[in-house]
Amino acid sequence: AAVLNVTEPHMTGIGGDMFAILWDANSRRLVGLDASGKSGSNVDVEALLAEEEPSVPGSGPRSVTVPGALSGWNALIEKYGTMTLAEVLAPAIRIANEGFPVTPIIAQDWAGTVNGLRRDIGAAATFLIDDEAPEAGDWFRNPDLARSFQRISDGGAQAFYGGDLGREIVEGLSTLGGYLTLEDLQSHEPRWVEPLSVDYKDYRLWELPPAGQGIAALQMLKMLEGYDFSTMEHNSAEYLHTLIEAKKLAHADLSRYIADPAHMDVRPSALLDSNYLAERATLIDPFTAADRPDPGQLATDSETIYLTVADRHGNMISFINSIFGYFGSRVVVPGTGIVLQNRGAGFTLEEGHPNQIAPNKSPLHTIIPAFVTKNGDPWLSYGVMGGSMQPQGHVQVLLNIVEFGMDPQEAIDAARFRHFSGTRVAIENLDPEVGSALEALGHQLRDPQGVAFGGGQAILRLTRGWAAASDPRKDGMAAGR
Repeated sequence: AAVLNVTEPHMTGIGGDMFAILWDANSRRLVGLDASGKSGSNVDVEALLAEEEPSVPGSGPRSVTVPGALSGWNALIEKYGTMTLAEVLAPAIRIANEGFPVTPIIAQDWAGTVNGLRRDIGAAATFLIDDEAPEAGDWFRNPDLARSFQRISDGGAQAFYGGDLGREIVEGLSTLGGYLTLEDLQSHEPRWVEPLSVDYKDYRLWELPPAGQGIAALQMLKMLEGYDFSTMEHNSAEYLHTLIEAKKLAHADLSRYIADPAHMDVRPSALLDSNYLAERATLIDPFTAADRPDPGQLATDSETIYLTVADRHGNMISFINSIFGYFGSRVVVPGTGIVLQNRGAGFTLEEGHPNQIAPNKSPLHTIIPAFVTKNGDPWLSYGVMGGSMQPQGHVQVLLNIVEFGMDPQEAIDAARFRHFSGTRVAIENLDPEVGSALEALGHQLRDPQGVAFGGGQAILRLTRGWAAASDPRKDGMAAGR
């Protein structure tokens, strides 16, 4: 993760958040880690509402929330690690100082962010070469990030959370109109949480609790449990229609109910109730694509890298780290080399909504790691990065393995759909006859060119050894030793 901060700076880094689900072989239990930060104490909702066109900032200094990623790295190292934080950071420091060749995929992503990076002095100085994005094969260095990592290596995570480095970041943001205070950094703590789960035949899918969107994957999978997929061909019109409609229902609940747990007016257990989801599944019309289904009625009380690792002791971790949009807020406090996330863009201004922006509050979060147990044993650690693609990607990859007998690499390589809103959906490598059948049901097919269908990684536990997979849609690889 530290090296990826250097080599994929538009996707991830210590300026973002991270989440993990870990199988502890010693205790034979799953544990969850939520290392996401809250909004700043100085959030001014009235000022946002008073603007000519009120909106939650999508980038810039006001979109920055407390970066939690480093606290999560540190927590994992302290509780489960075999290396020190300094040892983890050492390769990243070396590569940031010496440089690396930019890959074609990263160069393409980078080129699309040039105008946004030019708006911030620190971002432009750090991530542009002669005011342009590096091209494929160009050598890129980030010595400022190397120095920041070295300060953390010498002083520990506290150098960032309230130390001199943190103070520089807060003061730099403040001059730009940002909302964070030094006290916001000092009070931040990662949270160990209990993952949520649903059963699907002999399998159990695990996701982290809100404010993340993992609950949508659980809802979607459970609504599909009553279908006999043995009668459907993979990515047939019937199969795709069924999954797309389940996704719409899950997303309707996600958009209405999920937020910072302290501000939710429904319990996650109510959203995962078997009877409730069975009732929701009856809303799937086999002959018609729904436009915008309503959320369920409940009693009341919201860019990325993914890694998975397994070791010889049987420990497994599903790990995801993100700064949200490409280059996050597109703000770098000069001299730090650290791009700060724009996770505040995950809030809404809607009055009374549980995800309404406010000071010291967690926004609805997109990044979610996934884990599957089989008959109580660890079986599959995986994830599919990519914003709203993640819950629907989790379900598609899992069903590819469970229902269609694919190995992990086949399951990740297989064509995916991405539903957006209403009846709009994009589908990879779509058979023309299937496309015509879907349009007849009311789906609006979007050109898949340029659509991000996510990037997945997976490790599946075999009777002896492991099977691993990496998505060709992204840079990455499966490796063992």
